[in-house]
Amino acid sequence: MDLEQFPVSRRSVLLGAGVAAVAATAACSTYGDEPASGQTSAAQDAGSGTPAGASAGQPLAAVADIPVGGGQVFPDQKVVVTQPVAGEVLAFSAICTHQGCTVAAVQDGTINCPCHGSRFNLDGTVANGPAARPLESRAVTVDNGEITLA
Repeated sequence: MDLEQFPVSRRSVLLGAGVAAVAATAACSTYGDEPASGQTSAAQDAGSGTPAGASAGQPLAAVADIPVGGGQVFPDQKVVVTQPVAGEVLAFSAICTHQGCTVAAVQDGTINCPCHGSRFNLDGTVANGPAARPLESRAVTVDNGEITLA
């Protein structure tokens, strides 16, 4: 059998390379909003009322420690607390609704996820995707200036 009997056209080579590129891209991607292996999704945490790693009644911080127009991430408790305006304290799961990464920081008025660049407003709504859903709300109480998980 000679190679000359089966000539390979430029079109066949490019088509084969294109198919291989599409297959490689599909193999490396994930489908939907499933968290990466070993991470907990916000939906899984929602049933308990508090995120994984947190317990009800656990004090987080003083209201004075949360900047007005900003917030603070508590990675061990998987909670982010914001204070959009003075005296209004909100809390959310620190698990990004895109693919389950833990948000890293609150900067310039947004809660930021380092994995794929999702940003959330201080009220938990999506500012910039790829996340399409807001952060899950978490119940907190404020007593004598202390913020506690409810």
